[in-house]
Amino acid sequence: MTMEQNAQPIRVAQMMTDMNYGGVEMVVMNYYRHMDRSRVQFDFFALEGSTLPQREEIERLGGRVYVVPKYTHLPQYEREIGRLFRQNGYQIVHSHMNTLSVLSLWGAKRAGVPNRIAHNHSTVGRGEGAKNVMKYLLRPFAAVYPTRLCACSRTAGSWLYGEKPFRVFNNAIELDRFTYDAAQRKAVRQELGLGDELVLGHVGRFCYAKNHEFLLDVMAEVCKQRPDAVLLLIGEGENEAAARRKAEALGLQENVRFLGRQSDPAKFYQAMDAFVLPSRYEGLGIVLIEAQAAALPVICSTEVPQEAQVLPEMQYLSLQESPAVWADAAIRAAENARRRDTSAEMRAGGFDIVTEAKKLEEFYFDLLK
Repeated sequence: MTMEQNAQPIRVAQMMTDMNYGGVEMVVMNYYRHMDRSRVQFDFFALEGSTLPQREEIERLGGRVYVVPKYTHLPQYEREIGRLFRQNGYQIVHSHMNTLSVLSLWGAKRAGVPNRIAHNHSTVGRGEGAKNVMKYLLRPFAAVYPTRLCACSRTAGSWLYGEKPFRVFNNAIELDRFTYDAAQRKAVRQELGLGDELVLGHVGRFCYAKNHEFLLDVMAEVCKQRPDAVLLLIGEGENEAAARRKAEALGLQENVRFLGRQSDPAKFYQAMDAFVLPSRYEGLGIVLIEAQAAALPVICSTEVPQEAQVLPEMQYLSLQESPAVWADAAIRAAENARRRDTSAEMRAGGFDIVTEAKKLEEFYFDLLK
């Protein structure tokens, strides 16, 4: 079946876990927005309990959203996704559930879907006992049910699939939305009531992987040298209350701004002087791509894949280093920042969504030939 033989676009079932404001949702939505939707349409499968902030946009663009039982209720989950796979006659199921893709792709195989894609966006970090046990238990089955393997980076793919061949699709973005703009920087800083303060930033869900507690320790050290410094925290999550308590215990109430969930964080990168990401683990880290597109110097942990680095201003530090060492690096990077248009470098690095979406579109069509 090809588009020339079929006037309707092919529909690809995109298998998600929760659909909120997370990084995986951002990646898949970026691809969807820039796909030729007269040729390819996405249908999204999200778990019960998702806030689904993307639903209106998805439906406006011609996609469909199916809310299915949580995989913790496995018989109900498998029964419902199998019913929908058969009802809609999908030729392609693309699962973004990392090690849990075994569950959605098992259902796809049983429903007779011929093309089943596993797409890994994550790795593993120390300290998440039960979660890590589940990842390691499921990892041997990662390639059993898919017909094709994909990942957001070589690091993420190698961790899950080992020596098996896989295709990398970059966490690409709309570069124009993030390109540095001096006038916008001034306007956003005014909006936030900021003048010449040193402004550090972080975008990410308040969860174990993002390591906010260490970030707050770094900020406490920064404030010893720059009492006027401000840390902008964008995101929400299960560890937010703990982070707020820690900020207060460190006496950082005036220095840390909890900005909550932002549907469009692009403008906030303009206001920052440096971006700090002390993650315990990352598949790639789309926020690092956004930060570099905004020409921000980046300080990140050595747990972040080297593939995330496009610009020389990105610096890796071990989490074994003290918060004081991180603070020195962040201050020095911010004070020496050279903001500029980095779009040519980011495009050359493979992070322009217009180009990358076309590659995914052709990948789907090649599967159907």
